[in-house]
Amino acid sequence: MIEEISKFKSVWVGRFYEMAASYEGLLQSVQIADAWYMFRLFVLVPIVRLAVVLCLIMSLMVLFEKTSMGLISLYAKVFRRRPYRVYKCDPIVADEESGSAAFPMVLVQIPMYNEKEVYRLSIGAACNLEWPGDRILIQVLDDSTDPVVKDLVKQECTMWFDKGKNIRYETRTNRKGYKAGALKEGMKHPYVNECEFIAMFDADFQPEPDFLKRTVPFLVHNPDIALVQSRWLFVNANECLMTRIQQMSMDYHFKVEQEAGSTLNAFFGYNGTAGVWRIGAIHDAGGWADRTTVEDMDLAVRAGLKGWKFVYLGDTKVKSELPSTFKAYRYQQHRWSCGPANLFRKMFWDIVLAKKVSIYKKFYVIYHFFISRRLVSHLVTFAFYCVVIPFSVFFSEVKIPIWGIVHIPTSITLMNAVGTPRSFHLIVFWVLFENVMSLHRCKAVFIGLFEAGRVNEWIVTEKLGDMMKAKPNISIAKKLNFNAWKKFNKLEIAVGLFLLVCTWYDFKHNRDYYFVYFFPQSIAFFIMGFGYVGTIIPTDK
Repeated sequence: MIEEISKFKSVWVGRFYEMAASYEGLLQSVQIADAWYMFRLFVLVPIVRLAVVLCLIMSLMVLFEKTSMGLISLYAKVFRRRPYRVYKCDPIVADEESGSAAFPMVLVQIPMYNEKEVYRLSIGAACNLEWPGDRILIQVLDDSTDPVVKDLVKQECTMWFDKGKNIRYETRTNRKGYKAGALKEGMKHPYVNECEFIAMFDADFQPEPDFLKRTVPFLVHNPDIALVQSRWLFVNANECLMTRIQQMSMDYHFKVEQEAGSTLNAFFGYNGTAGVWRIGAIHDAGGWADRTTVEDMDLAVRAGLKGWKFVYLGDTKVKSELPSTFKAYRYQQHRWSCGPANLFRKMFWDIVLAKKVSIYKKFYVIYHFFISRRLVSHLVTFAFYCVVIPFSVFFSEVKIPIWGIVHIPTSITLMNAVGTPRSFHLIVFWVLFENVMSLHRCKAVFIGLFEAGRVNEWIVTEKLGDMMKAKPNISIAKKLNFNAWKKFNKLEIAVGLFLLVCTWYDFKHNRDYYFVYFFPQSIAFFIMGFGYVGTIIPTDK
């Protein structure tokens, strides 16, 4: 009997302790839940709300910038405020007394680096420019490290020299300063002192024969003009969906951004090629600088602060090539996003303290040219549409106004589409593609602002030229096999997974239908993360 009582007692004592332990566990769970609720309510929700407000402000900044540029461009078109109606640009003609001496001496610079597929294009086009033979000098600046390519370029220059063209082949012992360094060294040669203007073309650019006749007169008749920039025409725009989408962005840049800058302030960013500079303006601005990866923009800003004017000729087009591989496009966009941010960091006080320009122009350069177009636009695209809006679905307390999530981005998208009406049906693909690329642009902006590791990374954009046409028998299976072994893009895949989780949560728990946008955007990140975009180069290139 005593043993049974003792056994009964021990059983219930054990159960009591189990109940106590369970109670303590329940109490701890409740405390953890309360702590998480308080953290969520007083920390996470305010942070998300603040992020939404900041993104809405940045969205309004971008909308205002796009609208103002669009209106200025429209004004120039409606009221025919074209350069040839604003500036004197009478054709240059030889007379009986001076003959060809009436034409200024023009230097044509062609910098290149291992451009095996396209070097003939630019050299041939430059040698066919319509200009008196004794008043033009073509300078090929070859930084190639591949001895085979170097020999091919030299042979091409020799061939044109033997045909009577005034062409010089120049090399360096190192690549210090990359393109800016090559251009700077090219101007040190004694024969350059005879030249008054410089026309510059990258290796894949093919100017029309009348290019100099259409551009140089603006510089000859208007001594306050430093730069005449032409428009790019893309020969491979129809190669793949990625190049079609790029064309939409680049056409907007030229038709609206460059047009507006030229019309309103006679100032815009030099595109680095397909332009003609006054050599005196380059020297006045301090020459080429290799402190950033955007030596062209650096020179343009310094010349603009010296009071020089720029002219954009939208009806003068130069054939060029768009990056048709995703890898090449990523490198190009890193350079184009990181460089301006780094240049803004370096030149902010130079702009503020500039003495030869008005306060308005200083404000224009700082706010419109740098902050709104080259910083805020990249940051808000990724932060708002790929992070903040998706993350907000987990917080029912956070509400985003319809004008911020639908009306503003729709307006901005439609304004971007005006540059290429024939591609309007691709606008959805353009949005998804640009949102993915905003990941790299946003990252590049921070690298430039804080001068992190890849701030001065310069990788020449790969050009394919006629390579794919010359090898038409490459099987699709071979292309896919090549692509399967390519290294995955981890950042795109990670963001794609994040958006997929947000898609599932929004579909299950909310009624705002954000998942309709999240799902295709996550697919776009996955497609580009696994490399299934652009032209795929075979292994036997």
